[in-house]
Amino acid sequence: MQKYGADHVAQIITFGTMAARAAIRDVGRALSMPYGEVDRVAKLVPPELNITIEKALQDAPELKELYDQRGEVKKLIDTAAALEGMPRHASTHAAGIVITPEPLTHYIPLYKASDGPVTTQFAMGTVEELGLLKMDMLGLRTLTVISDAIKSIAENTGNNLDIDKIPIDDQLTYEMLTRGEAAGVFQLESSGMRAILRELKPEVFEDIVALVALYRPGPLGSGMVEDFVKNKHGLKKTSYLHPKLEPILKDTYGVILYQEQVMRISSELAGFTLGEADMLRRAMGKKKPEIIAGFRSQFVEGAVKNGVDENTAGQIFDLMEYFAGYGFNKSHSAAYALVSYQTAYLKANYPLQFMAALLTSVKDNTDKVSAYIEECRRLGIEVLPPDVNESLESFTVAGSKIRFGLAAVKNVGLGAVESIIRTREKGGAFSDYADFCRRLDTRSVNRRVLESLIKCGAFDSLGYRRAQLMGAVESGLGLAQQSQRERENGQLSLLDFLDGSADSVSIELPDVGEYPVDQMLALEKETLGLYISGHPLAQYRDVLNKLSTVTALEAPELPDNREVVLGGLITGLKKTSTRRGEPMAILTVEDLTGAIEIVVYPRPYARCRLALRIDEVVVVKGRIRENGDETKIIGDEISTLDSHLEGELHLKIRGADSPLLDQLQLIMSSFKGNSPVFLHFENEKKVIKTGEEFYVDLSSQMVERLEELLGKARVKIKRKNSLPQPGPAGEKTAEAAGPETVSLNSKKKETKDRQIKENDFFSILDL
Repeated sequence: MQKYGADHVAQIITFGTMAARAAIRDVGRALSMPYGEVDRVAKLVPPELNITIEKALQDAPELKELYDQRGEVKKLIDTAAALEGMPRHASTHAAGIVITPEPLTHYIPLYKASDGPVTTQFAMGTVEELGLLKMDMLGLRTLTVISDAIKSIAENTGNNLDIDKIPIDDQLTYEMLTRGEAAGVFQLESSGMRAILRELKPEVFEDIVALVALYRPGPLGSGMVEDFVKNKHGLKKTSYLHPKLEPILKDTYGVILYQEQVMRISSELAGFTLGEADMLRRAMGKKKPEIIAGFRSQFVEGAVKNGVDENTAGQIFDLMEYFAGYGFNKSHSAAYALVSYQTAYLKANYPLQFMAALLTSVKDNTDKVSAYIEECRRLGIEVLPPDVNESLESFTVAGSKIRFGLAAVKNVGLGAVESIIRTREKGGAFSDYADFCRRLDTRSVNRRVLESLIKCGAFDSLGYRRAQLMGAVESGLGLAQQSQRERENGQLSLLDFLDGSADSVSIELPDVGEYPVDQMLALEKETLGLYISGHPLAQYRDVLNKLSTVTALEAPELPDNREVVLGGLITGLKKTSTRRGEPMAILTVEDLTGAIEIVVYPRPYARCRLALRIDEVVVVKGRIRENGDETKIIGDEISTLDSHLEGELHLKIRGADSPLLDQLQLIMSSFKGNSPVFLHFENEKKVIKTGEEFYVDLSSQMVERLEELLGKARVKIKRKNSLPQPGPAGEKTAEAAGPETVSLNSKKKETKDRQIKENDFFSILDL
């Protein structure tokens, strides 16, 4: 607009149409039907691309059954079918721009929404038919990531990297991609794409170009990806319908992958001009059968003239037509692949600077920040909490680590961040807490700001305990207000004459111990939206990785109804009821990459309700459920993580005739599992291992019940290397050597103990 004038440039309108599900929901709203009922009908429409209501009635038996049996549903679906495909609303095309030599109104009518830009009244197809210049301008966050990373590399290493001149055959980059380690790499970071990377094992830039073109619904569903991978690795022999196809399709291992290949085949085999070849490409890409049919005879005739058999020419045209529906523009794919390679190169060669730039780009998305911090940990890069002396506004490289930005702290606005950085740049680093309070601007840094900075650990580098500083907030604010008044009155204190030295002023801090680790982590979560110095799940990382098939970050990428296993921490729990009054629950489960909602319907809820409580680590087996832009997991089976860990339960009891044995038996039978139980009888100085029918699930609920009955000191769990063991390396517990066991064949013991029967509590004892 600056270059050509605002009256010569406009964005392009796009019309949202009523797709099958949207049409049903809109009609249901207009008919005043209950939302839950309409939503149920809409969800029965299969989540396929370009699905129609007519096809949904054929493919979804449950939908057809409702349609046939219930009059109101029939009316809903019939009305929706009549409206299906009609324009629903106008919006702005994501990237389309029209530029005209004369003012726009000489060529095209314009549209202006109340809160949007000026757009054309005609959609892109009509604009194109009028012969106007239409361009796509894509704004990519990734380009900013690359730019920020290059600046950081220059500042930290002195290397002025020119991203346009990096080697295109960097071995480190291809090795990283072959391992599927593509988190943060443009276009290649989804779980599905990472899986294909591991199969394809890219070795050259052309492999990445092909991958970008292949990873779309059409090729994935048609088997093209499998053929491509097998042909590349020689697992399947590449065949060509005609020798002239080999030089054209050799780079893609016999697969017609690019639209440009359709053009070359038309030109080189059938003698099409490049203009005609382009028209055929467009017709095939947009599936216009009447135009394609007109080109078929021309193609066959031209191919025959070039020495191709008529039957083979027809087969080649049919093959082109089939693949053209999935074909991708190679120039587009190559441009994207170049950005993919550039980000991969930066990650492989400058991981510190790249990850800092990547984190900055998603700083407002807590889930993505969590996921990328987890990736930093995998790469061995420590991410430090915000710091009043070191942090800038966003993530920065600090030595061999990454420092959180001050702008990420909740309740600390941009004004406060700028004030802290400006004060630091003007007068040097803050020497201690009192110096910070004395120099801060109370108009920007108030009580909430100060408390948030303390809670997230921004003063840790000054040597303070967070609990101490929280007890000295009032004193700090008092000093800050006094210093502010002096500055406003134009008074110079003694400290100003001493070059700002704070030696003669101090704030008395309470002598209190530091917060417990779990409380410190909770305060970090409160102020940063995530955990920095640790994570409640960190000790379970390895076992969760083994048990889980998906992470919270990856779940939205998976298709509807896919079965998954996800392990994480319950951070939200809402108990509710169905319309029939049956109890159910909605959970928020957080893993090391983010959080996701889990819906637990009445039947699974009845089975697992004891495991559902805040801060419980659970393993969820369920199915992906897509609902518009939201992805949830329908929980079919939920168990505590403890029940999946190997270990032994050791209980101390006074004697074999203890009245507590019956209550013990009741508790243990309620928590059946695979972990053996050892009873330590103090009076008899012996240990007995119970029968397998009394093996237990080592859940925290069971442990709590046993601790209530026996006391905490009498209930011990011995883990078998599933989790880090407490205590110094090599330290052994009293039970480490293995408990003494009693033989059932010992007549002496039988007479001393109570009578042992086959199904009794001590029925099957291991020697």
